[in-house]
Amino acid sequence: MMSFKTTTLLAATAVTLTAFSMPSMAADKVYRLKMAETWASNFPIFGEAPRNMAKMAEEMSGGRLKITIDSSNKHKAPLGIFDMVRSGQYDMGHSASYYWKGKVPNTLYFTTMPFGMITPEQYGWFYHGGGMELMEKVYQPFGLMSFPGGNTGNQMGGWFQKEINSLDDLQGLKMRIPGFAGEVLAKLGAKPTNIASGELYTALERNTIDALEWVGPSLDLRMGFHKIAPYYYTGWHEPATELQFLVNKRSFDRLPEDLQRILTTSMKLASYEMYVQSYHESGTNWVTMKSEYPNVQVKTFPKDVLAAMKKANQELLEEKAAADPLAKEILDSQAEYLKTARVWTNISDRAYLDSLETISE
Repeated sequence: MMSFKTTTLLAATAVTLTAFSMPSMAADKVYRLKMAETWASNFPIFGEAPRNMAKMAEEMSGGRLKITIDSSNKHKAPLGIFDMVRSGQYDMGHSASYYWKGKVPNTLYFTTMPFGMITPEQYGWFYHGGGMELMEKVYQPFGLMSFPGGNTGNQMGGWFQKEINSLDDLQGLKMRIPGFAGEVLAKLGAKPTNIASGELYTALERNTIDALEWVGPSLDLRMGFHKIAPYYYTGWHEPATELQFLVNKRSFDRLPEDLQRILTTSMKLASYEMYVQSYHESGTNWVTMKSEYPNVQVKTFPKDVLAAMKKANQELLEEKAAADPLAKEILDSQAEYLKTARVWTNISDRAYLDSLETISE
């Protein structure tokens, strides 16, 4: 069910699209698209984003654009979305770009980066700092289009069976952690792996892995990780995790121009709504966790461990940039944008929160 915010956004956007789409509204042809998602059926927040998008697209198009969604329960390939959309088996997908780093390494940089941009900064980069254009460079050769698909905000650093007191505690640590952060931990001696969401609890419970990161209170509490891992660490690795709408370019080009516009607008609005929902759920679930599960120990990684992570991260960035001109272009773009955006973040949000701290003491 769509929230009040989504409904309000839909109404406002429909007004702006009316003049554009009205000439085609008389057409009675219905365009049908199939979408595959990484998530299981009824998966909260992540699974709601594509459904919100499909509902908005159908309503704004007057029923001319209908999108059906297959969950991983049906297509049986939660981490196979890239190939299924590329081949045309599905017209669209909802997943996360960094899952495809083994196929196309440069897809890695469009989800989030350790020690990188927070969500408002990253959205600024996507839509006003050249991020969308760089993402097109990466996906276009594969006949694909990629769009932001919803942000979790800053993620927690994960659930651990044992406390991390030094770099020695990372040696041989089997941890579910995808993306660039997995490469950082591997450089420090850990053994990262990627596991689909439906298998995470069992893997941790059976000690197939020693630790895992998923999202944060918005989703972790529902997954029950607090029942089997006592240590919950604050984040460093995913400060702005952006999911992804993946679109087959041929399928997109077959749509009339007004439906293309409605589809892209629906994706953008659904992404915003997911970010708002994630932030809300994390806040409320954090209160629940602290009151109902007081034995969960919230930790921050020791300074020397964080420093080693940041050093390893920088070394890996330099290696990636040296090995691939497009990777260098993406990473340079992110770094340059962050220089400007972070100055404003510090003088606005950080200064405001610091000011409140001084008067609450």
